Amino acid sequence: MLDKVKELREKTNAGVMNCKVALKEANGDIEKAIDILRKKGVSLASKKSSRTAKEGMITSYIHMNNKIGVLLELNCETDFVARNDEFVKFAKELTMQIAAANPTYITKDEVTPEDLAREREIIKEQNKNKPEHALEKIMEGKLKSYYQDICLLDQPYIKDPKVSISDLLTGVIAKTGENIVITRFTRYQLGETA
Repeated sequence: MLDKVKELREKTNAGVMNCKVALKEANGDIEKAIDILRKKGVSLASKKSSRTAKEGMITSYIHMNNKIGVLLELNCETDFVARNDEFVKFAKELTMQIAAANPTYITKDEVTPEDLAREREIIKEQNKNKPEHALEKIMEGKLKSYYQDICLLDQPYIKDPKVSISDLLTGVIAKTGENIVITRFTRYQLGETA
């Protein structure tokens, strides 16, 4: 059992007691225990999201061709976590994600009503020959794809498209034990005007 606890800790960075409980609940199955810990991590992350995050860092990334640059403000609750390797690594991953995927917003809630109305109009026009009852399902699917294109938290992670940036954030919150907030970012591309 100790070997399994050790293996689970190495894979998840979870505490010893959490690993023991998850393994017991999963009847010793490592993969099931990982899922159990991830689910608990999500609930832990949601509890932490109400806490104030006023520490953190401003970090930058310049793409190797020197034609794309990103500035990012990432906040956490304590200076201790702001210097934590996991937090710093996550900040770097986010800047590379922003450079590569070029999001416009952090969350769906930030999308302006004008942008959303314009996208809905485009979808309606593209599907004007479809029956009315099908249009709602089409609209739902196309808007999900639209949000994945323009909202950082909805985007698939560039290094593992099966994972969203939101999932990545939740994992870092679970590992650090603190609320982490992507506050703002700016992406610069050479020759692009504001």
